[in-house]
Amino acid sequence: MTSADLSVHTRNLLASTEPENEPREECGVFGVWAPGEDVSKLTYYGLYALQHRGQEAAGIAVADGSQVLVFKDLGLVSQVFDEQTLAAMTGHIAIGHCRYSTTGSTTWENAQPIFRTTASGSGVALGHNGNLVNTAELAERGRRLGVLDPTRPGAANSDSDTVGALLAHGAKNSTIEEAAMELLPQLRGAFCLTFMDEHTLYAARDPWGIRPLCLGRLDRGWVVASETAALDIVGASFVRDIEPGELLAIDANGVRSSRFANPEPKGCVFEYVYLARPDSTIAGRSVHATRVEIGRRLAKEHPIDADLVIPVPESGTPAAVGYAQGSGLPYGQGLMKNAYVGRTFIQPSQTIRQLGIRLKLNPLREVIRGKRLVVVDDSIVRGNTQRALIRMLREAGALEIHVRIASPPVKWPCFYGIDFASPAELIANGAGTRDSVEEGHDYDEMVEMVRRSIGSDSLGYISIDGMIGATEQPASRLCAACFDGHYPIALPTEHRAGKDAFGVVDTDSVTPTVLDNDNADVLSRP
Repeated sequence: MTSADLSVHTRNLLASTEPENEPREECGVFGVWAPGEDVSKLTYYGLYALQHRGQEAAGIAVADGSQVLVFKDLGLVSQVFDEQTLAAMTGHIAIGHCRYSTTGSTTWENAQPIFRTTASGSGVALGHNGNLVNTAELAERGRRLGVLDPTRPGAANSDSDTVGALLAHGAKNSTIEEAAMELLPQLRGAFCLTFMDEHTLYAARDPWGIRPLCLGRLDRGWVVASETAALDIVGASFVRDIEPGELLAIDANGVRSSRFANPEPKGCVFEYVYLARPDSTIAGRSVHATRVEIGRRLAKEHPIDADLVIPVPESGTPAAVGYAQGSGLPYGQGLMKNAYVGRTFIQPSQTIRQLGIRLKLNPLREVIRGKRLVVVDDSIVRGNTQRALIRMLREAGALEIHVRIASPPVKWPCFYGIDFASPAELIANGAGTRDSVEEGHDYDEMVEMVRRSIGSDSLGYISIDGMIGATEQPASRLCAACFDGHYPIALPTEHRAGKDAFGVVDTDSVTPTVLDNDNADVLSRP
């Protein structure tokens, strides 16, 4: 098999064994302006630190003052890049992206950074973390302007490509910076952007600040990244968070800041619960400290007489530590995680598929046999993982299994960059159970229904107030739409919102109906 054949083969088999019930992350973005530094390798390591945010594709763009070079492919960062490739990518500016698709299918064309050429012949490369909710409207504008052709073979079909096309077109009679200041206020939804031309690195964050984005300082340059952990990896010092509604431009003259919209902060609370690395800091609050505090509060809200607290590694570990601290129960490692299980290019047989969670986790029988366990996990989406895990723990000799969840019940989809299941597929709405949950259904009845479905002896979720309190952020500055159904950014009609926007757009014309903010929170109720 040739290298080209292998590339096609891996693209076709990319996502076959990812657990279907886990929330999928969105993307990670990274950018560096550093003359004299090996910017491609800095970006590689930055993306390595952000790999948890997206495992479908990775890419890096570099500029040396005269041209922009982009290399991208499907796969993990370590699979896409090697020493030879990085050595050929020289310059003083770079941006990088690791992708999990929230709009657009998993194809090479949708991998990022995307690249466009302006009317003046300069190049523009762009990476996007988040999800726009007015993609259909923007795509129609791009088609009218002649910069988007969804019927062209190999055409990208993502909101990110649409933004790149409109940005490059806007620079026809102005600079990239001026074009960005005109385009960015027209984008609705979650977006953290890193983009660049031959001379300047740019970074922008939506007015609601849904996703995190920060600025760091190198000895000889500057770094922007989705999370502070990526700054640490490349040896950059944290300077500050990029503000909601802010555009940064970084070049030989330093850092310029412009405001394209008034800030209306609504940071995603699920970043604290699950998405971000525990060694990152968001809005001045340690993610690890937040998760430990959630565990402490969870212990107060849902105490139980048990012998041992164990986490579902790795995301449940800090909350389990906090639960043990708050309850006074001993903490232990009852499950071992296979650190080498991730995305695989090998299609599993049905027999192997049925092993499910055993590919990732295995019980320590001598630790859990004869014990009453408190099992702490970060969230329940469909319940498949918890159901299989509880069965496995009982087979290993656990006497009782009390599940404690470090987030409230997930009942609503996310339109801002997390690929949650649809409401009909969520276990908190009755999916996968013998019961159904209707609007106004009693909360205790819902919890009991989920408990029976996963097979635990008891079940307790952290309250929304408890979760938000652990972040030390005002509730007014956080988005908790996946838990409470209140969407801070008005959404289009249901069939045009979210991941599948491009698949339903009428290529002749479309005028999305946009709900006002008073009604946006009821759009997707089951």
